Amino acid sequence: MTNMLLKNCDVLSFAGGKAHIEFNHDIAIHGDSITAVEKTGTLREAEFEQCMDTSGLLAVPGFINTHAHVPMVLFRNLAEDVTVSEWFNDYIWPMESNLTEEDVYWGAQLGLAEMIENGITCVADHYFFMDEVAKAVEMAGTRANLVWAIFAHQGEEMLDKTIDFTKRWQGKADGRITTWLGPHAPYTTNPDYLKLCAQKAQKNGLGIHIHVSETAAQVDLSLKEFGITPVQQIRDCGILDVPSILAHVVDPRGEDFDILASHATGIAQAPKTYLKSGMGLAPIHQYMEYGIPFGLATDGAVSNNTLDIMEQMRLLALFGKYQKLDPTSMKLEDIADIAFHGSAKVMHLPGKIGELKPGMLADITLIRQDGLNSTPKANPLAFLIYCAKSNDVDTVLCNGKVLMQGRKLLTLDKARIQQEVQNRLQRLSQRLPAERIAFYPA
Repeated sequence: MTNMLLKNCDVLSFAGGKAHIEFNHDIAIHGDSITAVEKTGTLREAEFEQCMDTSGLLAVPGFINTHAHVPMVLFRNLAEDVTVSEWFNDYIWPMESNLTEEDVYWGAQLGLAEMIENGITCVADHYFFMDEVAKAVEMAGTRANLVWAIFAHQGEEMLDKTIDFTKRWQGKADGRITTWLGPHAPYTTNPDYLKLCAQKAQKNGLGIHIHVSETAAQVDLSLKEFGITPVQQIRDCGILDVPSILAHVVDPRGEDFDILASHATGIAQAPKTYLKSGMGLAPIHQYMEYGIPFGLATDGAVSNNTLDIMEQMRLLALFGKYQKLDPTSMKLEDIADIAFHGSAKVMHLPGKIGELKPGMLADITLIRQDGLNSTPKANPLAFLIYCAKSNDVDTVLCNGKVLMQGRKLLTLDKARIQQEVQNRLQRLSQRLPAERIAFYPA
């Protein structure tokens, strides 16, 4: 069992309710949790089995990625400069028809390795062959909420298969794995199938992770076919009667805000995807006004090319300022609160992750502050939000265990993973429209 002291780091703190940096502190870890955060020299080193010198590093809670398709790194850079419907129908879903379980296993390892290097310790992943993703998460040492994506045309049999998956992996990997259900979206399912998913989620004590209102065109289509928005549809089908993660919700309308505010849900925001795909901007200021939790997400690496959560954090801040045409909005402490507290709420893990204080799980990212991009060291919070790069991440811990130290991955074989994925590129990149796994209604 871990008994470790991180010595003399700066710490992102929310003490007093407002994000700020506390200098020269030690963090005590016992087992999977933080037991103390004190001024350096307060805690006795002799009481710890391991002491790690973290002088000069900035300790922040492990970054949280609230919505991703981790193994999609397999298709990185293969769908560029295309419309949303082309992206799905002509590229992604035809290529995903090539996937095998082993492909997903290695793709998941690549994505997890990239996220660890980027300081991400927790992800909500929405993909296929999820037993393979769970195996990769168990090996990597990260925390994950895993759902097996399903479509209505696959029927109840496939839904039951994903429920079997949840039973195999719920609470496994020392409690780091949570499993839910993953109906893809209202536009790839139907009301009856969504009702069935909600009923089975409730019966089995599961939550639901689903794409909702990604584009204005999707909302218009829902209004045309059903007379209600996608948010109203998932409400009526019972999806919001269980804990849920809603990916994107870029275009909520009318009473959608009241619905979202009155249910146990949270919204994953991936601004780089919205920019790159021309989807529009999510109304994050209205989410804040209504008290609707939202957090950071990378989405898949085919829609925005990286799993860099700090890039998303920066874009969200700039989005917010642009939307209000007000440079005083989305202050540094607001962005830090969204990135950590907001993301923890979206994951339904507030009080467990998203803050460095006694009693929280020991998910910790340590960031170098000695680069040219951090000089002069004038405002460490501004550095974190606007200057820090993913390769400034030095050391990462999850559940009290060190996953990377000094930029060296300790749980995954980086070279082997890269080779395995590269060897699959030619086969996986074949586009077979007749074999596409689903159809995107344009």
